[in-house]
Amino acid sequence: MSGTAVVLFNLGGPDGPRAVRPFLRNLFGDPAILSAPRPVRWALARLIAARRAPAARAIYRRIGGASPIRALTEAQAASLERALADIGDVDADAAPARAFVAMRYWRPAIREAARAVAAMRPDRIALLPLYPQFSTATTGSSFAEWRRAAAEAGLRAPTAAVCCYPDDAGYAAAQAALIQTARAALPPGARWRLLFSAHGLPERIVARGDPYRWQIERSAAAIAAALPWPNLDWRVCYQSRVGPLAWIGPSIGEELDRAGAEGRAVLVAPVSFVSEHSETLVELDIDYRAWAARSGVPHYARVPAPGTNRAFIAALADRVRAAFGAPAGAVSCGGRRTCPARF
Repeated sequence: MSGTAVVLFNLGGPDGPRAVRPFLRNLFGDPAILSAPRPVRWALARLIAARRAPAARAIYRRIGGASPIRALTEAQAASLERALADIGDVDADAAPARAFVAMRYWRPAIREAARAVAAMRPDRIALLPLYPQFSTATTGSSFAEWRRAAAEAGLRAPTAAVCCYPDDAGYAAAQAALIQTARAALPPGARWRLLFSAHGLPERIVARGDPYRWQIERSAAAIAAALPWPNLDWRVCYQSRVGPLAWIGPSIGEELDRAGAEGRAVLVAPVSFVSEHSETLVELDIDYRAWAARSGVPHYARVPAPGTNRAFIAALADRVRAAFGAPAGAVSCGGRRTCPARF
């Protein structure tokens, strides 16, 4: 028996200044991001990447010139392998799991991961997105690329897929524990507000039936319910808005302005990010900290992303086990359909 392969999906990030432009080209060349006929889409992707590359390089220079996402995701993969050491509890004949990193827009690319999984010759495969909330622009795009890559690599092993885990009890408990620890950065007795910040999404994608915003709100509600503070003041907001399109809101800037006007301290929890990257290390830690100061927010603190937090990794391992317990070929949403039928 060759064992279990677990494929961890993430967006990826440039590993140096020269990678910024091709990373952006891959991003905007994705039909889930830019809907246009292929020749037009790739021409637009090259144009957008050329225009945005200088600003993106400046962002990455503030954190050493590259994204830390690959190293952090590889650490999560190693932690997950250890957490799944008892995978034989699911199948007594199964060998320990091996975790593979698959990045949608940079390296190791999904096609590279598929070839590595094929070389392992696994008995079964689990697809595990590191996006707690489903969107066609993240999980949907990654799964579509995996299907193409798996066919090219000749993979035939039974495959279980985890769709999402927005209100999973283990995920919510892990986030709640991180929030309780980070709360200590605010002064005792301070009037404060918890902001759940998520990556934004154009409104037109949500209008087509994407469940992302609904799932973000489910995540925030589940985490808030797991916290020990009755009458907790919390709100959901969105960051990383780019371009002229209308994006879902409210924006984090609007919420910081409101908190400042009300004299409230702010604790920001990045609810859609499970590892640190430019959106947390630059946007939240630098840019929005400065925004908060300008808005009169008396104190600003940020909750770290879960990363290799033990409880979070345990929650991911539980999702893998549950996926293998679902019917063959099913996409697991924690044993039930998570979203209403309109999505």
